[in-house]
Amino acid sequence: MFRPLELFIGLRYTRAKRRNQFISFISTVSIVCIAVSVIALITVMSVMNGFDYQMRSRILGAISHATVTSIGESMQNMPQAMKIVEANPHVLGAAPYVDTEAMLMARRSSGALVRGIEPSQEAKVDQIDKHMVEGSLDSLTPNSWNIVLGRDLATTLGVSVGDRVTMVVQQMRATPMGGVPRMRSFRVTGLFQLGMEQFDSSLALVNMSDAEKLNDLSGPTGIRLRLDNLFNARPVARELAGKLGQVYRVQTWMDTNANLFHALSMEKMVMFIILSLIILVAVINLISMLMMLVTDKQADIAILRTLGATPRSIMGMFMVQGVLVGVVGIGFGVGFGSLLSWKLPGIIKWIEHTFHVTFLSPDIYYISQVPSRLDWHDVGMVALLTFTFSLLATLYPAWRASRTQPAQALRYE
Repeated sequence: MFRPLELFIGLRYTRAKRRNQFISFISTVSIVCIAVSVIALITVMSVMNGFDYQMRSRILGAISHATVTSIGESMQNMPQAMKIVEANPHVLGAAPYVDTEAMLMARRSSGALVRGIEPSQEAKVDQIDKHMVEGSLDSLTPNSWNIVLGRDLATTLGVSVGDRVTMVVQQMRATPMGGVPRMRSFRVTGLFQLGMEQFDSSLALVNMSDAEKLNDLSGPTGIRLRLDNLFNARPVARELAGKLGQVYRVQTWMDTNANLFHALSMEKMVMFIILSLIILVAVINLISMLMMLVTDKQADIAILRTLGATPRSIMGMFMVQGVLVGVVGIGFGVGFGSLLSWKLPGIIKWIEHTFHVTFLSPDIYYISQVPSRLDWHDVGMVALLTFTFSLLATLYPAWRASRTQPAQALRYE
């Protein structure tokens, strides 16, 4: 005899005879429902991971992992601060900068965040140089009064490479007529496009020494840092703050973009809960199938009880049936869901090209392509959750089967 007996009989019940074709059909439907639910959950989670990764990559392509600033407009004791931050083993790159708000005027006018940089050091802390559409950051030499604009900002101003824009800053200059804002003409030598409206429409780059002169500063306003692990930014920031002293402030990318990434995490969690309810609905089909199986096998259960089968053994037989359906559904779901998540960007492109539709218009959305990033941790969590639901779904039908009374079940046999 095949051992254990519960497993043998449970597997035997999965092979339906002619009169049990309907139960076999319900089993197939249960497998399909579980598989489709798992595929949907894995795919949606992968797309949410893709959006989260794209947002982080694009934002961190323009900002640094952490910044160090001091009290006052210019940074105090800049060489000593640079020495301390570069000595930290988690800091991969450090670059001084000047940040200021200004009004840019050409054919039209627009407010902008103007960042003064050292082009030779900027690649240490961000990736703007990899997103240049025209020109190069190397054109931002000292005393050149050149400027590099975000592409959308250039469109708003109505300028292109070679045109001139006038920058007006908040710093006042004394004249016989009173205080007037400082202004200077700059020549546009480059355009960049990060794919984030927040930066493409409001960020302008100039040489750091030019920014210092225009704003009447004696040095940089801070230091931008790139770390070996961006998710380790806060512990590193606390460590640097302790070494730099109270006159300095260390801020991380998590602090400046906390609301955005919190919203993304919350959206992912809500989608996971909603799709988990879909899995729960699919598992209800499994409960229905098992209840019909228990009703159909009343005589078999009664005979097994008279032969000495315990209620625990009877429960095990029907739990095997339910768990098998769940495992098969999970297997198909994980396989096809992982494949779909891996190929999803290509499938979306094919649909857009074939049917001439656009799902994410670049004129409206920050990200113009549907991203997908498969995380095996999420896949494992989905599989474990579905298996748990399937296992729980077998308990009540199996318990009902174990409560079958032989005399009552065989009364009309």
